[in-house]
Amino acid sequence: MNPSAAIVQDQFLKVLSREEAVARFRAALQLRPLSAETVGLDHLAGRTLAATLAAPVDAPPFDRSVVDGFAIRAADVAGASETGPAWLALNGETIACGTEPRVAVATGSATPIATGGPIPRGADAVVMIEHTRFEADTGLAVTRPVGPGQNIAFAGSDIARGETLLRRGTVIGAREIGMLAAVGADSASVWRKPRVAVISTGDELVPPGAPLRPAAIYDSNGPIVAAALEENGCIAVRFGAVPDDAVLLEATIREAHATCDAVILSGGTSKGAGDLTYRMVEKLGEPGIVAHGVALKPGKPLCLAVCNGKPVVILPGFPTSAMFTFHDIVAPVLRILAGLAERPEVTVDARVPVRIPSDLGRTEFVMVALSRDQDGAVAFPVGKGSGAVTAFSQADGFLTIDALAEALPAGSAASVTLFAPHLAMPNLSIAGSHCVGLDAVISALADRSVTARSLALGSLGGLAALKRGECDIAPIHLLDPASGLYNTPFLSTTMRLVPGWRRMQGLVHRAGDSRFAGAASPAEAVIAALADPDCLMVNRNQGAGTRVLIDGLLGGRQPPGYWNQPRSHNAVVAAIAQGRADWGIAIAPAAAALDLAFIPLAEEHYDFAVARETPNPAVALFEAAVGEASEALRALGFTPVAGH
Repeated sequence: MNPSAAIVQDQFLKVLSREEAVARFRAALQLRPLSAETVGLDHLAGRTLAATLAAPVDAPPFDRSVVDGFAIRAADVAGASETGPAWLALNGETIACGTEPRVAVATGSATPIATGGPIPRGADAVVMIEHTRFEADTGLAVTRPVGPGQNIAFAGSDIARGETLLRRGTVIGAREIGMLAAVGADSASVWRKPRVAVISTGDELVPPGAPLRPAAIYDSNGPIVAAALEENGCIAVRFGAVPDDAVLLEATIREAHATCDAVILSGGTSKGAGDLTYRMVEKLGEPGIVAHGVALKPGKPLCLAVCNGKPVVILPGFPTSAMFTFHDIVAPVLRILAGLAERPEVTVDARVPVRIPSDLGRTEFVMVALSRDQDGAVAFPVGKGSGAVTAFSQADGFLTIDALAEALPAGSAASVTLFAPHLAMPNLSIAGSHCVGLDAVISALADRSVTARSLALGSLGGLAALKRGECDIAPIHLLDPASGLYNTPFLSTTMRLVPGWRRMQGLVHRAGDSRFAGAASPAEAVIAALADPDCLMVNRNQGAGTRVLIDGLLGGRQPPGYWNQPRSHNAVVAAIAQGRADWGIAIAPAAAALDLAFIPLAEEHYDFAVARETPNPAVALFEAAVGEASEALRALGFTPVAGH
């Protein structure tokens, strides 16, 4: 046997399965984000948060008017009309943006206020200036009634103090920048982007823009790999195309390894007598090459190494082979180093209209173009061989044929992974009651690379959304007075309940407020509050489970502040802590976070309604995450249900 034949035989004797190659590669690495750094607001776009951020202030930070007009008490103008206006006396101040109110709005009075101006104490509505007229002798005439809360944006209605603002792993864009700025944050802790060297090898390569000499080709792999790196949260350090000169190539590889966090080369993987790259990689550090030759089509010549803790990868020279192996095996690892989720994939279920043959024993990736017929999406293969570049521009995504299959039959159903991960929707839609404990569960999901969007619609709103198929999960805490049971009486026959945790609701007020000094129960505290007309409550939004408790406690009474209806416990306790209100109902952890006094009212069941038959597999992951978050839930002051 001649030497070159022996080299080829040696290569095929050591070909690994994809699974074994990936396992070896990952086992040799420390798979975690590199390090965190603090970056100013002006340079955060595109960066990945290293820590979950809570809002330090309310946004807006105070109740404010959304129109030009007069701050009033809605009850004073309940019967107002053009022919029978309500007459009010003007207070001696005018509130503009940035003006702190100093005069309370008493019964029968009004304060001029501009759009954006803070609502003065005592006022619960704003009448538009168009619906008023002023007469020097008789005062302000209001010609149209307004309801409580009308034309007011309540403090914390956008972002409540203490509410999770952005979660660890979030990629910051313009919207996130706006959220940070709205709460006064001028910087954030983000993961450092991995610096990844990009080197193309081969005498035949010419950089784009240079004259193409005979028998040469343009280096397309370098620009493709560099762009793919930047799409996946890395900084591409471009070393260009290096000829097959042993001294120059080794010097370039060593410089790249010394100055960067990872090195990606393309070409020089086939172990031919003229290939130099993999031999130089072997010398860079321990443990060295962990896989050289993988049972993939395209991508068999892939070489994976870890040298002194840094990944070093030699991609196949053909563009299609290089890109598939990069996205399938290398990109997920680099994304972890960058603090991102491993696979930002978007998949579409599609029917394959033609038979696609495959090599038994090799996992095969097939690029496809999507079209649609009356039954759904159809995936047509567009492969032109591993050397084709244009196939990428014509394909919408790719499907995978298992190594144990020799073909994908015509008419098969297949999952197509799209080439546009930025189009991904959240894996889970959650709508219903808000709880800070839910943030712990969503964080556990994020650690599994499962994304979720949570909307605070209240328990009843969440159940309605679930019934209409608008969400996957509805968090609820509803007490049925007739049975004394929580949540289950409110489920339809198409729903089931996922147990969550127990949490204590109670009446909250500022410590040291003498009005509540003798109150031993919430009922006694309410009596004390009602005895003082100047004692303002803060309510909850209609449809919230907490609102049911509040209305039961009040027994039909509507004390001052009743129509102040924020959507979260954090917003309630923030209003009390800041003196915008004097009492309300909230959960114990929210009150404790701001050192407020807490009188227990009821331990309630916070559970999750889901559809009995759901096509979304992420719902099962959510159920598992509830159990995984039990320690974090206890730390927050909740009691997980036995079994989690």
